[in-house]
Amino acid sequence: MADRAAEPWYPTAAYLYVLHLDSIALAWEYLRRHPDYRLDWLRHRRRSQAAQEAAQRWGLRLLEDPALDARDAHPAWLPGHAAMVQLYPDEDPPPDASIFAFWRIPGHKQLLHDGKRLALIARSPGHCLRFALAPGLEDGMAVAYAHRGGTAAPVRGHVPGVTFAATPRPTPSALLELHTLQALDATLAGASSREVGEGLFGADAVADWYADGGLRSKVRRLVRRGDALMRGGYRRLAQLAPLEKGRFEGDAKRP
Repeated sequence: MADRAAEPWYPTAAYLYVLHLDSIALAWEYLRRHPDYRLDWLRHRRRSQAAQEAAQRWGLRLLEDPALDARDAHPAWLPGHAAMVQLYPDEDPPPDASIFAFWRIPGHKQLLHDGKRLALIARSPGHCLRFALAPGLEDGMAVAYAHRGGTAAPVRGHVPGVTFAATPRPTPSALLELHTLQALDATLAGASSREVGEGLFGADAVADWYADGGLRSKVRRLVRRGDALMRGGYRRLAQLAPLEKGRFEGDAKRP
């Protein structure tokens, strides 16, 4: 068995940030690993009509650099995601109207334009807030807000997301995503199933690899799951329309 311990996918600690990602951030983690997406980025990284067409095939407004993980990337999905809180100037505010207080929003804040609108992203450990800012909205203004999909609105007088609860322990589903991404990276790097199992669960766990069918089955399931999410399954996480049955994202006809 090749020595894989020095490869980037091997140390599980490198994936701990995955434990606190929401679904839209996880969608990017799977998409950015797709070899055809990475090829599109290399071909069309300059903004052009061809780049926009390439981005739309993947469910994006603009291509994003696949070298950036979810902590630094700002993929602009089509259409706007339900996790994005839309903020508008309140033209007829009541006395207890919510106020847009930019500096009270916790976390590291980034403003960017996704080709259609100005967006604000605020990241704190275990949390990510996303706001779409309407034209004319300024700090200190009374603000009205909206969510897609009927998400419950915050109470009046409180800008969405200003107060956080304590960060919960990682859930089993979060651990599943960590293991899936690690297994996917290992497979893309050419690792065998046993090498994947060692990276995820330790050398002792694979000492009886051929006798332990349960562990081998678990690793195979993780590899299949990662491949499926990379090849179109990420669209569900990003709330995009699914691909036609039997098609992978990379099967789209290229210019």
